[in-house]
Amino acid sequence: MSWQPLLDQPFIVTWHAFAAIAAIVLGAIQLAGPKGTLAHRVVGYGWVALMLFIAIGSFWIHSMQVWGPFSPIHLLSILVIVTAPLGAWYAHRHRVKAHRATMIQLYALALIVTGLFTLWPGRVMHEVVFG
Repeated sequence: MSWQPLLDQPFIVTWHAFAAIAAIVLGAIQLAGPKGTLAHRVVGYGWVALMLFIAIGSFWIHSMQVWGPFSPIHLLSILVIVTAPLGAWYAHRHRVKAHRATMIQLYALALIVTGLFTLWPGRVMHEVVFG
């Protein structure tokens, strides 16, 4: 495993990837840890901020182009921009079931499933992980 292929990428790609890795770790901590605590709320807002950074930053990444400079992944970015704050709002309104479902789905789809696609041969993270 070598981080060099990622470090050789444009600034936004590198920070996008590191933010996604941080969001995966923080999300796992959130899912495994106790709920409703001050720590859960603080880390949760940090996680939402990371998710927004990742999603908004993706609009400056154009390695796959389907519709002009954009690809289907940018549709997921729009979904994240809407659902991450919505999930936080659910928590603020004490709508625990809606909050839980939104955040679990967001973590699974936007980080885990999408992250697995970054390991596809020819992608930068494939080169990072598998050489």
